[in-house]
Amino acid sequence: MMMPYLTVAPSEKGGRGVFSTQNIPAGTVIEISPVLVFNSKERKAIEDTRLFNYIFEWGATRKMGALGMGYISMYNHDYSANCNYEMDYENALMTITTVKPVKAGDELCINYNADPDDKTPVWFHH
Repeated sequence: MMMPYLTVAPSEKGGRGVFSTQNIPAGTVIEISPVLVFNSKERKAIEDTRLFNYIFEWGATRKMGALGMGYISMYNHDYSANCNYEMDYENALMTITTVKPVKAGDELCINYNADPDDKTPVWFHH
């Protein structure tokens, strides 16, 4: 499930990102998408490719990887994200929910640390 007002466009953060074409209130589920899960050996191989920046750590031990279908892997990082993501390991799904009001034209971002306001530096800011 992906809301029809989501779109992918060039992002000032670099590359492309997910944007909204309408206002969205906080607490709105905007996407529920399947993920393609990789075991730890497959994840290690992917880390040597361009897909590295699009996969999520997956599973209770976070040793597996997952590539989001839909727009899941296109959401850019922000330390003060306006969205949160939830992982459903059993059903291989991810859900994106707004945690702040979003205005039409805004980029929808998640915090790659899994907490919308976690300021711990992520790998590409070290």
